Amino acid sequence: MKKLTVVLLVLMVAMAGVFAQGASEAKSKVGGNLVIYSPNSDLLVEAAYAFGEQYGITVDVLSMGTGEVIERVVNEAGNPQADVWYGGVNFANGNKYKDYFEPYVAKGNEKLPAAYQNQNGCVTRYCLDGSAALLINLDVIKKLGRNPDDFKGYKDLLWPELKGHIAMGNAAASSSAWAELTNMLLVMGDKPYDEKAWEWVEKFCAQLNGTILSSSSAIYKGTANGEYAVGVSYEDPCVSLLDSGATNVRLVYPEEGAVWLAAGAAIIKGAKNMDNAKLFMDWLISDEGQKEIGKSTARPVNPEIRNVSPNMPAFSTINVVYEDLELCGANKAAWQERFAEIVQKTSK
Repeated sequence: MKKLTVVLLVLMVAMAGVFAQGASEAKSKVGGNLVIYSPNSDLLVEAAYAFGEQYGITVDVLSMGTGEVIERVVNEAGNPQADVWYGGVNFANGNKYKDYFEPYVAKGNEKLPAAYQNQNGCVTRYCLDGSAALLINLDVIKKLGRNPDDFKGYKDLLWPELKGHIAMGNAAASSSAWAELTNMLLVMGDKPYDEKAWEWVEKFCAQLNGTILSSSSAIYKGTANGEYAVGVSYEDPCVSLLDSGATNVRLVYPEEGAVWLAAGAAIIKGAKNMDNAKLFMDWLISDEGQKEIGKSTARPVNPEIRNVSPNMPAFSTINVVYEDLELCGANKAAWQERFAEIVQKTSK
């Protein structure tokens, strides 16, 4: 009788464990939908789909440039067609469009380094983007009569042979091109953001020979395809090309200094799937979410979680510099206007 009682107790405990596990799984599968606007690269988009799989949420990611995301979010105010703006929410955009965001601070925010925490009550910072990534096509540079090994940084963008063979985005519309511009202004003068830096920017724009691309993906894809000798891009998609096996390109971090900026996401005000949007913010900076980010070609915002790409060098091998976010944010409109004027002037 005692033996039977023990067996029954063991069975009851086992069944309780099964039921508890089932309840836990059921609890994690919250269901529903989540619509995302995103300028992110494919691997970061995959992280959003991983979130959907984990929670049983149907995730729909509409990929587009940052400028188009902004246009849609603004035009759809009051009747949002998406729940989350994922990627491209930098320091300046996060403050400029704050009124279009739902106030929310993700769970675990306080565990992040202070520099990467939510600073305005709306923007969740989830990964670090390298804004200074010069993708060079080895074959094209050789055809132009230069040695790719001699290309070390920004100063080499002024090689005479490169004129008309450089791809750059529009810093007045693209978040990645804007980040590249502020990186240049930070390191190419006698001191950060001085007139000498602007003089260098003008010389660089003359090298573009009127080539300003509206799509950030056209820059790195065009360089890989041999349309350009150098693509002024950002780290994430360039590393992705290398991870996919590209051997005709090389990623150069400017020896003058390279900046990493925290990329953000935000809930669109009045989101139709508000609970799932908040859950997505929580997940992005959770250990699970950060590990998914680490599978991409962006660096997790949590420094304890490493990126898995073999083509992403350690910070210790790069001249890492730090941007004055408030100064750049305060001057964004004026600097973008000045950049546009320089492009127009040098394109004639």
